[in-house]
Amino acid sequence: MKTRTGARVAQYAALLAYLVFLAFPLLWLLSTAFKSPTELGSLHPTWIPRHPTLANFRQAFDEQPLLRAGLNSLLAALGAALIAVLLATPMAYVMARRRTALSRAVSGWVVVSQAFPFVLVIIPLFLVLKDLRLIDSLAGLVMVYVVWALPFALWMLVGFVRAVPVELEEAAAVDGAGRLRTLVSVTAPLLAPGIVATGLFAFVTAWNEFFFALVLLKTPEKQTLPVVLTHFIGAEGVADLGPLAAAAFLATLPSLLVFALVQRRITGGMFTGAVKS
Repeated sequence: MKTRTGARVAQYAALLAYLVFLAFPLLWLLSTAFKSPTELGSLHPTWIPRHPTLANFRQAFDEQPLLRAGLNSLLAALGAALIAVLLATPMAYVMARRRTALSRAVSGWVVVSQAFPFVLVIIPLFLVLKDLRLIDSLAGLVMVYVVWALPFALWMLVGFVRAVPVELEEAAAVDGAGRLRTLVSVTAPLLAPGIVATGLFAFVTAWNEFFFALVLLKTPEKQTLPVVLTHFIGAEGVADLGPLAAAAFLATLPSLLVFALVQRRITGGMFTGAVKS
């Protein structure tokens, strides 16, 4: 009994330490965003600002077009997430249900593609987009985000499709439903948590992405939020810490809000009531 109690205490202590580790950057960012320049330059920093101020937020919006950049990021992230899910869902269904040499080869490509560094693919992507006249456009950036997110999205959805009982599809086939009807009416509703999780992954990845946006977007009016955040760093590498913290904190909110809205859908039972025992 004492051994089990000690193990349980150790588990909770490890979980608490992990939560503190995850929350520390966000809490410090929030604290910095509300500090005055005097407190930011203090040799003895504190967690809670002595004199909280909104001046950093006002200065951030005055210095950089955060709203426009945020809208660009939102359009790119939503577009990439939607297209990636629409493409990955039928592809994952075929890969999960048809165990052929081609599906195994595609699975291997999915795993290998995740090891490619950004630098390795940026030049070919740049040349392709140049030929398509999509350089310096959000459409071209969305295309890149879809290509980059699709392998992992496909890998995620294959696991969800394989968890769907085949008996449900066989029953639909007995009732006269074809493959497409079965996918749309039977399998897709049961895949809702997986589709939401995959879309969330694609959205967060595109929202936080910096390197592709920096290389492909040159017009200031089209730049995304991660790129605009670098403008708070001067030519000599000195950061305007207060406005930068305020802008960075605002940039993290959409991802947190999206996850908070859909987390119950993700963690909910996937097949509750689908199969009777």
